[in-house]
Parts: sequence; C-alpha cells; structure tokens
Amino acid sequence: MKIAVLNGSPKGQTSVTMQYVNFLQLKFPEVTFQFFDVAQKIKKLEVNEDEFELVIGEISAADAVLWAFPLYFFLVSSQYKRFIELIFERNSSWAFRGKPAAVLSTSINFFDHTAHNYMNSVCDDLEMKFIASYSAEMNDLLKSKERRRLQLFGELFLRAVKEGSPAIRNNRPLIPSSTVYMPEDLKPVETYGKKILIVADDISQDNNLRSMVRNLQNTFFPQAQLLQLKDIDIKGGCLGCIQCGMDNHCIYEGEDGFIDFFNGQIKTADVLFFAGCVSDRFLSACWKCFFDRSFFNGHIPVLKDRQIGFIIGGPFRQLYNLREILEAYVEMQHANLIGFVSDDAGSSAEINESLQSMADHAVSYSRAGYLRPPTFLCIGGKKLLRDAVWGRMRPAFQADHRYFRKHDYYDFPQKRYKWRLINDILITLTKIPPLRREFTKRIKEEMVRPFSKVLARLK
Repeated sequence: MKIAVLNGSPKGQTSVTMQYVNFLQLKFPEVTFQFFDVAQKIKKLEVNEDEFELVIGEISAADAVLWAFPLYFFLVSSQYKRFIELIFERNSSWAFRGKPAAVLSTSINFFDHTAHNYMNSVCDDLEMKFIASYSAEMNDLLKSKERRRLQLFGELFLRAVKEGSPAIRNNRPLIPSSTVYMPEDLKPVETYGKKILIVADDISQDNNLRSMVRNLQNTFFPQAQLLQLKDIDIKGGCLGCIQCGMDNHCIYEGEDGFIDFFNGQIKTADVLFFAGCVSDRFLSACWKCFFDRSFFNGHIPVLKDRQIGFIIGGPFRQLYNLREILEAYVEMQHANLIGFVSDDAGSSAEINESLQSMADHAVSYSRAGYLRPPTFLCIGGKKLLRDAVWGRMRPAFQADHRYFRKHDYYDFPQKRYKWRLINDILITLTKIPPLRREFTKRIKEEMVRPFSKVLARLK
C-alpha cells in the first residue's frame, strides 16, 4: 500500500507535523509513505508545470492521500492553499477522485476545527473519500496515551483504505451566484476625518467584486482609499520560523514591502474593508498570505478598536466555516465587525442597501468608539493563547508575554482570592441539609439581586 503524504509545512521535513507522520511510518513499516513537500516547494510547482504534473502523477498512483499540515492563522498555510488552488486551476482533480483521504494537523488546538472543516470540504470538492481527521496538540507525540491514540488512528485509516470502506460526504457542491450586480449611487457618507481603507487582492478578477468595491469607495466623502495586494511587493508566505516571536521583527523585514505596508497603511486606518472572492471555500491564497504574514505581530491585537467589514464575491452565504474564521479574526483583534456584503445576498437593490448600511455604520461606530461584546470566539481563543504563552511557549513568544502581562491577560481564576474564599465558605455551608435547601430556594433571587441594585440607582 502506498500513501501520498502532502506536506503542508513551509519548513518541509523539519516540521513538527512530519514527526507525527514519521511515527506512523515506523508503526506501519509494511506501508510506503511517499512525501511531497508541496508547501515548501510551491514556487517551483507554480512556475514548472512539469514538476507539478510529476507530483500529480504520483498522487494518482497512490492508494490514498494523507493531507498533513501545521495550522497557520485559522487554516492551512498560504503555500498549501496555493497548491490546492493549482489542483483546480490545472484541472488535476482527476488524480484525487475516489481516492481515500485523511487529514492530520498539529497546533495548540487554536481553531483547529476550522482548518479541518476546510480540508474536509476540499476533499469533498475533489470527490475524494474522506475517511477521518486527526488534530494533534503539537506536543502530543511526547505522551504515551496520545501515541496510542495516533497509532489507532493510523490503523483505522489504513484498514478503511484496504477494505475500500465508504465515506460520508459532509459538503455538497457550492451553487454559484447568478446575480449580475448593477451599482446605483449611494447616499454620501462623510468620514469626519476617519481614515477609511479598502484592501482587496485583485478586483480586476471579478466584475461584481470590482463594482461593489468601487461603489463603496465612492460613497465616502472624501473618497475611501483602495489598495490591492497584487501591487504590494510580497516575496513569499510566512515561513513559520517564529523569529518574530522575540520582538515582532519579521525575517522578511527589509526584503519586501509587506511590513511597511502593514505598519504604514493597515495599522493607521480607523476603518478597514477587506475585499476578495471565494476560492475553494476560502479567499485567495494571496489573502491567506496577508493573514499569515501579519503574524509578525504575534498574538497581539494590533487592530484593536478598528471597525472591519468584508466585501466578498461568490457563494459566501453557503460557507459558514469561512464566516466563522473571519468573525474570529476580527474578534481576536479586539476590533468591531461591521458586517459582510456579498454578491449572493440577493438582488442588486439589496446589495446596494447593504453597502449603504455598512458605510453608515462604519463611520458612526468609529466616531462613537463602539465595540460589540466579545463572544466565545474571542474569549475562548484568548484564554487558550493566555495559557500557552504563560506556559511552554513563553521563550519563543516573548513579545506576546510582555504584552499579555502589561494588559492583564494573565487573569487566572486562582488569583481571585475573594471568590475562592466565598466559594469555599458556601460549599461548606451547603453540606448542611437545611442550609442547602435554603440556598437552592433563594439562588434565582440572589442571582438578580446585584443587577436590581444597579437599575435602582439609575431610577
């Protein structure tokens, strides 16, 4: 049996993820694991179609495919994303059709589910037989219990391949939008000195996107600034070297124009609109590169207090996973989500109304300094990062640690001494049956008592 391992790490074989695959290779010596470092070699695969076709030929000859990758910013790396785009662009999906597939990732379990949802959908779009996925915390291989779990995953996957087991399709084909957007002049929105910036990857690629962006741009007075990623000198995607973790200085600094663009344009905007088209259930690899490269800021919310909106071309409303990723991105930045406008939202009149609403809210929210309360996406993610940086990741992410310490991220519950004392007293008292009955009887009333006092003062 031959398994084609598609390595999604820009670091090639010097990758934590590949150590997990190496473990499977050692546990199942009767199976041939053939490695393809497609993320690391993406530049070569882009310019050399013969090299790309060699990889596709080997995948076609394999019995199954293992997609293996580290998580990069809610998803796979931009290099891996570009390889997936090339499969569709060069009509190479035939090599994957009907082939059993599994997904293996490593991370700190920060939004690993969105990356797995994405890869599951890619496998479904390629008409593969998606068998299973395995999301490893990056140090799981050091634990005997987790090694046994990984081995069992390998056994079950290989058995399914050998027996030709059927698979469940979790994602139906996307239905393209039939709307031809016809813009109409919108009511002018004064910016009151706020910097409004629209960032797109390349609006020339889609008529609807270009028309929506231009209409939104012209709605603001003075006109909003439009910048396109295609015009920025970006040498490549994030390399995963973590050299930025010490002091937020990227290895690309001085080598291309991304750092100056991000610091000089993105960080200085009051309102940001990100515009792009759906590409295999995400935005383009160019947009993914933008998100990955912005990681030179580490886990610091450098867009704090900004207003952020999205203009999207394509079947966005069918892509709940993409929506969750973008919502989580905004919340983790401690910014405010204005909303989403896509060309599958309805008629041209409905799209125009949505653009008008987004423009109005962008300025009014910015002037008022409004940020909606965070949801689980931010609160859960923040606590996970807090614990990781406080723990073993601190030497690698010292800039994060300094920021977290300064901004009270380390709000561990064991530090809340008052409530620890109150809880101990209450738990002890409720072990006495009469007090326990009284406690359960009054608990609803006591829960609202503090709020009643606040509302009474307002009266």
